[in-house]
Amino acid sequence: MAATSGVEGLVGDWLRAQPESGPRLPVSWLDDEDVAAELGRIQRNRARDAAREADLILRLAELRPDADDPPAGTPGARSRTWRKTDPEFPGVSEFFPDEVAHAITLGRGTAAFRARRAYTWQQKLPATFALLRRGEIDERRAGVLADALQHTTPELAGAVEAALLPEAGDLSPARLRSRALELLAELDATAIEERHEEAKQAADVRVGDTGDGMATLAGDMTAEEAAACYDVIDQLARMAKADGDPRPIGQIRASIMSMLLLRPADHGLPGVTVNLAVSATLEGLEGATTRGGTRGGEVNGFPITAAHLRDLLRRVGALGLTTPEGGSLTFALTDEHGRLLATVTAAELARLAAKGCPDHPDTPPAAQQPQADNPDADDCDIEQPDEVQPEQTHPEAEHPEAGHSDTDGTDADAADVGCSCPVAGMPPPTDGYEPTAAQRRFVKTRDRRCRMPNCGQRAGWADLDHVVPHAEGGPTTCTNLCCACRSHHRLKTFARGWVFRMEPDGTLHVTSPCGITRTTRPPGLRPPEPPPPPYDPAADPPPY
Repeated sequence: MAATSGVEGLVGDWLRAQPESGPRLPVSWLDDEDVAAELGRIQRNRARDAAREADLILRLAELRPDADDPPAGTPGARSRTWRKTDPEFPGVSEFFPDEVAHAITLGRGTAAFRARRAYTWQQKLPATFALLRRGEIDERRAGVLADALQHTTPELAGAVEAALLPEAGDLSPARLRSRALELLAELDATAIEERHEEAKQAADVRVGDTGDGMATLAGDMTAEEAAACYDVIDQLARMAKADGDPRPIGQIRASIMSMLLLRPADHGLPGVTVNLAVSATLEGLEGATTRGGTRGGEVNGFPITAAHLRDLLRRVGALGLTTPEGGSLTFALTDEHGRLLATVTAAELARLAAKGCPDHPDTPPAAQQPQADNPDADDCDIEQPDEVQPEQTHPEAEHPEAGHSDTDGTDADAADVGCSCPVAGMPPPTDGYEPTAAQRRFVKTRDRRCRMPNCGQRAGWADLDHVVPHAEGGPTTCTNLCCACRSHHRLKTFARGWVFRMEPDGTLHVTSPCGITRTTRPPGLRPPEPPPPPYDPAADPPPY
């Protein structure tokens, strides 16, 4: 009888965890009661799906032990000095969140958050987890409890859970969080202090794109520090407003915050250089309408000739583009598909345009050439391959100075057409392990960010990684190099079961140990056009 009861209990739990079915009538057919009932059903099913996702994450964690991770103290072992964060699960591979992120096509941070939440539900809040599986508590409130109690012991978390679950549905998420922390402080004041210290260790500064050319800069600090910082900014903004600044007070606060960060007075610290990567087409800078209204000029096909470069130099001179003091200016030349063909500095551009093709001299006298902003252009060491191979790819060009410009050369004077021999192209291979400076510029200009799917780390902080490892015969060429942040460089090197493959145009395919393949392309590369539909004779009647 006990066995039967146990089986019946398991079946009952399983049935309660299944999504509720319901009529999927057109919304316009529903009255207010039907609408409310279906909205409630959707929320319950969403909770069940969240619990199912957590169970799946927990199962994958069981399948990914840390036995193959580099042990502490060995080459490649994870360093805790750069960023102190605890593993999402004890005994689970450090690369496990990356595999979750790969499966759900979201960032590693989101995957790690969901992993920690699932672990907290399982280990510290089993009653909450059971209600979530049955759709009797919504995902938001279950998540609030997990976030508030994840750093305490299972015993304390269980005590708070038992006290709050009966009223959780009647409290707003914000009030539920406050009540959980209040109860935790009553039961064990030291837990709050430990949580505070852990939060201080995890503090960071983040920047996020908010659209319309704007972004949000946010930083973690103690509550008293945040209040003091805001008070200083607010007082300065109100003083400016009182002095007649016509802008809204919020805009003044934002400007003052930026000013305090970029131009702090009497700080006594060494100077800091800010490197910005700006990508723009010449057509966009000239205000010209582009093909399709969205893209700038291109080098139409292969190769890049001296005429192309002379035309580019003329247009650069007309725009007045110069290399900023202490910075640099790089021109990225692409084909009609957005594939990077070559990168040149302003000095290299002037030198190549003046020199022209060594086999077919067609360069006008130097006096007729537009002058670049670098008077020492002829002294630059330029990598000039004999030919540009269409099948080669160009990895990311790590360039904080990428002024990104393309041209098709169609405005060149007839006398400037010359031969069609290439005078610029992809940097040549090197026999060594370390990429050359020209390869770094090319690859970082092409990739701009870490190429791991759903990773947004910019190229300035990324390594240049051999897609086919150098130790396994992979060459140091632009077609075998791509940008990878340190975390994903280590994953590719030490995590088992991952497969990376790069195409000649820089398209990267990454397959996880689960067998899921995701693809990333260099930012400027257009996706391939879909193949034409199969020929249908019925759709092509003979003419009359």
